[in-house]
Amino acid sequence: MYMRKIMQPEWICKWPKSDMFNQTKFAVLAIFAAAACCCPVAAKGPAAAPAWMAANVESLVELYQTLHQAPELSHQEEQTAARLAKELKVAGYTVTTGVGGHGVVAVMKNGPGKTLLLRTDLDALPVVEETGLPYASKVRTKDERGATVGVMHACGHDLHMTNIVGVARYLASHRDEWSGTLVVIGQPAEERGQGARGMLEDGLFSRFPRPDYAVALHVGADLAVGKLEYRPGYSAANVDSVDITIKGRGGHGSAPDTTIDPIVIAARLVLDLQTIVSREIKPIDPAVITVGSIHGGSKHNIIGDDCKLQLTVRSYAPEVREKLLSAIRRKTLAAAASAGAPEPVIELSEGTPSLFNDPELTERVATTLRRIAGDENFAESKLSMGGEDFSEYGLAGVPICMFRLGTVDQQRLDAFKEKDVPPPLHSSLYYPNAEASLRVSVPAMVAVAIDLLPPRDSAASGE
Repeated sequence: MYMRKIMQPEWICKWPKSDMFNQTKFAVLAIFAAAACCCPVAAKGPAAAPAWMAANVESLVELYQTLHQAPELSHQEEQTAARLAKELKVAGYTVTTGVGGHGVVAVMKNGPGKTLLLRTDLDALPVVEETGLPYASKVRTKDERGATVGVMHACGHDLHMTNIVGVARYLASHRDEWSGTLVVIGQPAEERGQGARGMLEDGLFSRFPRPDYAVALHVGADLAVGKLEYRPGYSAANVDSVDITIKGRGGHGSAPDTTIDPIVIAARLVLDLQTIVSREIKPIDPAVITVGSIHGGSKHNIIGDDCKLQLTVRSYAPEVREKLLSAIRRKTLAAAASAGAPEPVIELSEGTPSLFNDPELTERVATTLRRIAGDENFAESKLSMGGEDFSEYGLAGVPICMFRLGTVDQQRLDAFKEKDVPPPLHSSLYYPNAEASLRVSVPAMVAVAIDLLPPRDSAASGE
């Protein structure tokens, strides 16, 4: 009873400190009191992560805001990569930079066990930010065409990076809670669908420990803070960018009979392309063909020499992907031939394979996430036709799992329901509640990591 009483902080504050004896006694008891107060939240394993976050969230939010204010486009992430590398080095990891471009690879070996890869992306988008946040990006830069563009982390990669730093810090400072090898990577050029492939081609799985699992998260703009979602199997689409140049024969608009009008051919093609999904693909197979850009001509009374179209093509199954691209080529050639035009130029770029979450790994991750979030905050996500080159690591033979993180306050989502849809990812108006999101994401990913890299005693007992 006496010891319980002296462990109360308010009682210690009343302790007389008039002489050295009492001061020493006060210091010793203060240490015991601090230990007693910490015991309930100092549980080993994932249970300790929320308390750790409470003590560290301020520094992580500062990091998030710093990254948000300094976005860099795909293949230009030099300073972003340097900052991530610095954070990981300070945490105690062996860090290599310049992997597959501006890629960062950090390794921590912590005894026997499996190898887990945790991935974040680095790049931002050519979007002028309109959130009005005090830490909003004001960055302007040149894109690869030489045009001046605004730059914004409109897809949450700044939150992804901050989360991975938090997870890396925790695991580095709690090495008794896990055993194995942790590989943390900062991947460039995700928005271009090129970064993962670039890192793999630069020896990611040969120069560094080959992972037994790879896990990542992605923010959700339509999901409330506190919510987590998962999906085994397909969860993101094949993405292909198709550039088509229709060639014609230019001339005066008053004498179209002397020309071959590429704009008319392009107009016919746009309509023909819509029949591919509706008439050539099974209704149960998801597929999208969108003509996102069309440019031709220069003046009212001039028929130009060419017309350019840009398409995005989405699917899941490899055979559907192949069929879509083949049909696009066939219809493009037919449209040109029907007008007696020269053969058009058809170019594929920025292809990203569909993301297939390994079912066994995903169910294991889901079990952990459900325990962290609770049944009421955890659900299976819907299929998405968005793209994500995290899929490349799965195609390289590693079981992968990407889960979704809610980032928007429920009150904001409710307000949008009354008027409009919430700003989606890639919108100039999207922003997360960073602090609340990190308080969920860091403990969640820490728990997943510890489950996949259990400490020696647990691993030995088969737990």
